[in-house]
Amino acid sequence: MAPASEVLDLKPGEFLHSGPPLTWDRASGPMRGALIGAMLFEGLAATPEEAEEKLAGPDITLAPCHSRGAVGPMAGVISPSMWLFELRDPVHGNVSHCSLNEGLGKVLRYGAYSEEVITRLEWMRDVLGPVLAEAVERHGPVDVKAYLPQMLQMGDEGHNRNRSATLMFLRDLLPHIVGQVGERSQDDVAEVCRFVGANDHFALNLVMPACKLAMAAAKDIPGSSVVVTMARNGTDFGIQLAGTGDAWFTAPADTPEGLFLGSFGPEDANPDIGDSAITETAGMGGFVMAAAPAIVRLVGGDVDFALTTTRTMYEITLGEHPSLQIPILEFRGAPIGIDAVAVARTGVLPQINTGMAGRVAGTGQVGAGLVNPPADVFVQALTALAEQVPASA
Repeated sequence: MAPASEVLDLKPGEFLHSGPPLTWDRASGPMRGALIGAMLFEGLAATPEEAEEKLAGPDITLAPCHSRGAVGPMAGVISPSMWLFELRDPVHGNVSHCSLNEGLGKVLRYGAYSEEVITRLEWMRDVLGPVLAEAVERHGPVDVKAYLPQMLQMGDEGHNRNRSATLMFLRDLLPHIVGQVGERSQDDVAEVCRFVGANDHFALNLVMPACKLAMAAAKDIPGSSVVVTMARNGTDFGIQLAGTGDAWFTAPADTPEGLFLGSFGPEDANPDIGDSAITETAGMGGFVMAAAPAIVRLVGGDVDFALTTTRTMYEITLGEHPSLQIPILEFRGAPIGIDAVAVARTGVLPQINTGMAGRVAGTGQVGAGLVNPPADVFVQALTALAEQVPASA
């Protein structure tokens, strides 16, 4: 664990965001809100109006999280002062990063930038990050991969349900967090424990980079039609294939359908946003809804829908994961390896469980729901893949 300025060499005025490449003029409300909040948090602007003016100028640089091997949930904005998880794949040598999870509701990743949001980010920078980093240092490497199969046995699907992984992470680090009492104030240590334990989504930001590493191992295989990235920036939905390098294939993102918080309704929801679809790309999330049927209470649908969805995803994938097993399906391996050819041939689109951000900057979370990628991105990707095949072949 370390600040983004150290591990990603982010400089003041450089920001990473979720999804395919994006410019300020095309950014959606929640993406704009998150970038405004990041400007305020970094001290690059004193007011939202000043932040907007600077974001529209030439001195601010935006790039996808995926361009640095990182992932960010929802708006996914990473700024230099934010602490990141760093996950390593010891077999292939790849590294992936993700920010720390703020919780739900009015948070930066959903486009909120009120004083309470900035205050929370400052506490995460000054207390949460350093305390967890010290705990990880004392514990030694944390085997995040070991959490994933246990999650599926305990009713989580890794995208919108991460309760068990959050508690497993806290269990592993708790002695090393509590051991810092004396070096740090008792109140700070207690608040770290409370914050992580009360945030059921905290481990999402560990699952995402783990899934990113799984798919990074499949990149740059000549001729391969396996989807290695699905990501959304609130304006566009983009995918990358194993056989087409870093090229993005994009189309307008659809708006999720699902359940809303409080008085919010469909008219308040922004189109699909976030890098968290990397979980579905790696065979978790919507692909293993059968392992977590309670997810329908959050995103909509019913238990039969959850079971049917998982069974359907086998039609567009190339294999079954040997350790990610689904109890209700007699411990069948999770469907993994989305084949763009199979998607185009069958017309079956990957199923994604997701949160919903408010369309207007500053709103925050308005609900959670279900969404599919636009079919055109798979057609684009296969066309590009075909063009790489020599004519003599």
